[in-house]
Amino acid sequence: MSDSPRDFLAELYEAAVAAADPKPALAKALPESRERPAVVLGAGKGAAQLARAFEELWTGPVRGIAVTRYGFGVPCEHVRVLEAAHPVPDENGIMASRELMNLADSLGEKDFAVALITGGGSALLPMPPKGMTLDDEILLNEILLKSGAPISAMNAIRKQFSGIKGGRLAAAAWPVEMQTYIVSDVPGDDPAQVASGPTVPDSAGPDAALAAIYRYAIDLPGKFLDRLSSENDSAPRPGAPEFKTSKAVIIASAELSLMAALAKSRSLGTEAKILSVDLEGEAREAGRFLASVAKEVRKSNRPFEKPVAILSGGETTVTVKGSGQGGPNTETMLSFALEIDGCDGIYAMSADTDGIDGMGSNAGAFADGGTIERIRRQGLDPVECLAVNDSKMAMAAAGDLLETGPTGTNVNDFRAILVV
Repeated sequence: MSDSPRDFLAELYEAAVAAADPKPALAKALPESRERPAVVLGAGKGAAQLARAFEELWTGPVRGIAVTRYGFGVPCEHVRVLEAAHPVPDENGIMASRELMNLADSLGEKDFAVALITGGGSALLPMPPKGMTLDDEILLNEILLKSGAPISAMNAIRKQFSGIKGGRLAAAAWPVEMQTYIVSDVPGDDPAQVASGPTVPDSAGPDAALAAIYRYAIDLPGKFLDRLSSENDSAPRPGAPEFKTSKAVIIASAELSLMAALAKSRSLGTEAKILSVDLEGEAREAGRFLASVAKEVRKSNRPFEKPVAILSGGETTVTVKGSGQGGPNTETMLSFALEIDGCDGIYAMSADTDGIDGMGSNAGAFADGGTIERIRRQGLDPVECLAVNDSKMAMAAAGDLLETGPTGTNVNDFRAILVV
């Protein structure tokens, strides 16, 4: 094992991120013949890196547009990289969405379109439908982000209030041949959910959006509910002619990254187990659950025998009730730390594989049996910090933040617990 538990956990995270590197993932998925001209339509937090990888791997002429988050852009030779706001959309996102749609609409029947889609595209591609504005889309995103609803529910709703999501980008390009390559950040790896599926048909429709709103008690203004209940320009469904020349494939996912971390742990001399690929739910509840598993392993060697690294993926959420700062991974670790306060032999980390946790600048955080005491020494009450969603301040006080900067990929959250 590495010199310290924290270094060991960091190495597992690095292995997980490396497994989602867009270039080798894309290289495995591309056809052997790569000589025909290609037009890139990219969107997501890893779209620029994916576009650059495509340029390097494709031997024929390449042009196109990739839309990514501010600070996530990388130089591309032929693909124009546009940056916009995430997780709350802005005017640059509107302009980027229009350019992407205009490019798709301009394609001729003999063109070949390559869609490069990663997580984050839902916010990066705002395009309010007729009768709605950017302010409406901003409000929708802010409400969804504070609701605690899982990403699948949020994206089912988002695509019903868009002129580009829910397969509409592919519809604009029809009848050209289109191949979509997806880096999945959603539990279950449903292509229609990643970035709200701009090139994938909507199999659920407005009814699924309404069901999600009621299930998670999402308080949307009446104008949104009225639109869902009325005859509107709904997203194209499976079987529509727009998708007869369109195919989509997942090239990287949380499961592949977890398998890489598992192999890395074993190579370092520590047995590893995957607890769940698709762990969802409230971040603080996930923290409590994971802590209970770790304590049971530490005490009784159940359900795994120590020493062991316990891995999980998926995406937790936060129902925002306070005014603090911190994303779901950081909140998960603060909650975890409260449950293992004073325990020896338990170490953990939780981080977003894109390098940014929520709206913060850190990827996530570490935690161990001394985290809570370190927070208290700085004059903070960790229980109060958790109550007001101020996990970032608390974990920063403990010296437990993980800061990596943008990683260039995005396959959801990565969690690892070391029990010795």
